[in-house]
Amino acid sequence: MKLVTAIIKPFKLDEVREALSAIGVQGITVTEVKGFGRQKGHTELYRGAEYVVDFLPKVKLEAAIDDNMLDQVIETIEKAASTGKIGDGKIFVFDLEQVYRIRTGESGSDAL
Repeated sequence: MKLVTAIIKPFKLDEVREALSAIGVQGITVTEVKGFGRQKGHTELYRGAEYVVDFLPKVKLEAAIDDNMLDQVIETIEKAASTGKIGDGKIFVFDLEQVYRIRTGESGSDAL
């Protein structure tokens, strides 16, 4: 099993969620985060004063999946989240040692 974590632009969340649902990913966890990467932030003008926004808003998406779905999930996220511009995000893949479903006590792939 794998834990796939993707950091994407917030306005791409619905597209990614729909695309993952279409390929059979049953559950995702979403967190609003702020990040600093190659974009290096930007400057904004507010009430006549200029200030620097270092950390840009992003969305962190997490999904626990079976090993056999990994390539398909990565490809789906890449297609749905891509704008072709800097700041599209990153995908991280972690080995998932064990999963337990609290309600039923199922474990492993059955709990996904």
